[in-house]
Amino acid sequence: MLGAYEDGSWGRYHGPHVERLEAELATFHEVTASLVCASGTIAVQIALRGLNLPEGSEVILAAYDFPGNFRAIQDSGLFPVLVDINPHTWCLDVENIEAALTAKTSAVIVSHLHGGIADMPAIRELADRQSIAIVEDACQAPGARLGGQRLGTFGDVGVLSFGGSKLLTAGRGGAILTKRADVLQRAKIFCERGNHAFPLSELQAAVLLPQLKRLDDRNQARLRSTLRLKERLAPWDDHLSPITLRAGSEPAFYKHAWLAESERIAKLLFSKADAIGLPLAMGFRGFSKRPNTQARKVGTLHGAENAASRTLILHHPLLLHEPAAVDWTASWISRELEVCVDRGIDSDR
Repeated sequence: MLGAYEDGSWGRYHGPHVERLEAELATFHEVTASLVCASGTIAVQIALRGLNLPEGSEVILAAYDFPGNFRAIQDSGLFPVLVDINPHTWCLDVENIEAALTAKTSAVIVSHLHGGIADMPAIRELADRQSIAIVEDACQAPGARLGGQRLGTFGDVGVLSFGGSKLLTAGRGGAILTKRADVLQRAKIFCERGNHAFPLSELQAAVLLPQLKRLDDRNQARLRSTLRLKERLAPWDDHLSPITLRAGSEPAFYKHAWLAESERIAKLLFSKADAIGLPLAMGFRGFSKRPNTQARKVGTLHGAENAASRTLILHHPLLLHEPAAVDWTASWISRELEVCVDRGIDSDR
């Protein structure tokens, strides 16, 4: 970052640090190109625009997902279709996607959330067979792999976020990843308004470059802490069920998720953690309550509804602390769960 200041490139529209970051992101992910932008949220919209989907066509997404993805579909002149999640991974299942397909379906947004990883080979096979596009949201999972392949590269276009709390952070920012020259060209045209309308700055790029080199090592450290935490909390899995790790995967933990046995337990643990500064939070609200005028809903959406009310997520900085901090966190959660069970707070009834 000091170099960007000293060489005067920090204020340029098209500078060496952004160009280098785009090149290194593409190399890191083994894709043809990347295009950086102002946020992960705008990156989803750029991805949709780059796919040139028919106006008014349907885009499938999970009924439990980041709120900006729903809005990005609407802002792109498309119509959201909500399907349920796998309650063990917080991600879409291929069966739910297939059940939602109609002649109007043009794409699906697949998000990897809370350390969970969607079955991308199966989803890719379905998308190819049905001629629909995939926007793969890897904003919470930069650097993660499935079967040795980086997340964000199974789709027609992948999306990254560099927001203030992310594993790769510049305070704000995002990027798309693609192997398709037509998608990249349309994305650039959409962003071009005299200059890039949604730019990442030279200073932000300079901040991100060294982080990218450390990402794999840090993801491995977070995974070790997560496995340690899961092992120590295993006796409480019936009351606080952890996310299931997909076989053959190397996950990235921006958040680590549990599904509490009840909404009461989730809210109680959240409030007590908040009081002592432990970074334990509730999950997304989800979209299951959106009116039918805003989205088509397929199936019961029970998994998404439960996730919206009962998800607890642990923020990633704690996972880079020493093992003693992880053990203390596990002990604290265990004690609080024991109190809940002793007082009969393990049910919503």
